[in-house]
Amino acid sequence: MGSSASKAALRATTDEPTEPGPKHLADLIQYINGTNMSVKHLADVLSEKTGSSSWVVVFKALVTVHHLMVHGNERFIQHLASRNSLFTLHNFLDKSVVEGYAMSTFIRRYSRYLNEKSLAYRLIASDITKTKRGMDGLMRTMNTKELLNTLPVIQTQFDALLNFNANPDELTNGIIHAAFMLLFKDSLRLFAAYNEGILNLLGKYFDMRKNQCKESLDIYMKFLGRMTKLAQFLKVAEQVGVDQKDIPYLTQAPCSLLEALKQHLASLEEKNDILPPYRLQHTLIPSIPNSPVVKASASRGWFEVEVCTTSSLDYFPYVIYYN
Repeated sequence: MGSSASKAALRATTDEPTEPGPKHLADLIQYINGTNMSVKHLADVLSEKTGSSSWVVVFKALVTVHHLMVHGNERFIQHLASRNSLFTLHNFLDKSVVEGYAMSTFIRRYSRYLNEKSLAYRLIASDITKTKRGMDGLMRTMNTKELLNTLPVIQTQFDALLNFNANPDELTNGIIHAAFMLLFKDSLRLFAAYNEGILNLLGKYFDMRKNQCKESLDIYMKFLGRMTKLAQFLKVAEQVGVDQKDIPYLTQAPCSLLEALKQHLASLEEKNDILPPYRLQHTLIPSIPNSPVVKASASRGWFEVEVCTTSSLDYFPYVIYYN
């Protein structure tokens, strides 16, 4: 069986500039889903392929790893997370062909994301893109300390994903397009968990100690900045053919919440015993569905999260709608 997996991995990472074949990926998933099958052996084979000097072979190996992380048995990502180092491709450059220069840039970015996805699993002890969502989900039931530890991990992974930063004109072959589509699906699930964590954080904000409020406000403001980058990422997804109904709807909203958060922190820093009457209204943080992915709402009417900005910050305000 180990030989079969090796052959499937080799077939999935040929030097043909096409995405890994569905049959070969299915064979690899069947292999790692089998009882007592060695995910270490498969990870070793794919890791060895990333040592190639060919951008095609390396990129296909990374796409295969990502596919197995998402669709394979959890033992695969568990094993990757247990490794001291995963992909060391920050200096990768294929000079042998013209397209090697451009593709090498995306290989370096993509490998960083897979490293961060693996590290996040190690730190959170789960794949955050697969955890239960909704009011009784992981991110909505965390206490303040857990949120303050977990949200920065999600932020780092989200940054690495958005840093792939491909334009539609750069998604020129089946391999990079396959990588982008895996990133797109991860972005929806990762953002859903990220957003739920932020909603939970906002709900606890006005009961926090001063230092916790300061951390939370920083996390929230970074969240606003990431929404700008997410909107750009989703625009690319739409331009390369992703159905608009599968893309979350983001739009600007009036400014109110950020100022309330800032004023509350300012009152704590002034050490006033009597706090100003800023309590987070439940209408600002309604429940969200336990849905497998974030989707745009046809009616766009029932779920709104109001965020805002000030003239001194380069953040765009959004209302986020879900179905």
